[in-house]
Amino acid sequence: MLLHDIKNYRLILASQSPRRHFLMREAGFDFEVMVPSGVDESFPDTMNPEAVPEFLAIEKAEYFKHLLTDNQIIVAADTIVLLDNKILGKPEHLDEAKDMLQKLSGRQHTVITGVCLLSNKKQVSFSDFTKVFFREFTAKEIDYYTTNYMPTDKAGAYGAQEWIGYVGIEKIEGSYFNVMGLPIQKLYTELEKFLLMINC
Repeated sequence: MLLHDIKNYRLILASQSPRRHFLMREAGFDFEVMVPSGVDESFPDTMNPEAVPEFLAIEKAEYFKHLLTDNQIIVAADTIVLLDNKILGKPEHLDEAKDMLQKLSGRQHTVITGVCLLSNKKQVSFSDFTKVFFREFTAKEIDYYTTNYMPTDKAGAYGAQEWIGYVGIEKIEGSYFNVMGLPIQKLYTELEKFLLMINC
């Protein structure tokens, strides 16, 4: 069982996201947090947007590569919202958040999370894709959400686990937890494979 086998390692989550911390704890993992605050989160202009989260997850993991000891495993992740093949990142202010939510209103978009697993012996990365379908929002609903919640710390200016997700998401195709910022089921199974590879 993964939770038993991984106790021989120090699991490090390279993220300050409270949603990722929550999901890791709820899945039973013991982990430390290290924030890759010095990572340059830019990417090549020619890069396919769908590849960006995995690219950035690798950058975040490799930021700590020089600090790794033999019993440590880094887990790093990055999430984007993709609409019309354009990335909606974290809004810088409330007006930008409102504009993003208006663009998402009544539309289907894709949430992509890239994850990188890194040890002294091995590096593995993968992405997970989820389609999210929003009903149309009124201006008052968008104002209510952006006033009462924190849209500026979330890709696409929304959290599926918050009010706007409860009342606005009509359906989801793929992992709900991926929309929260971490495809925890896929991470669990990929970590099982990763342990087998580094223990060979």
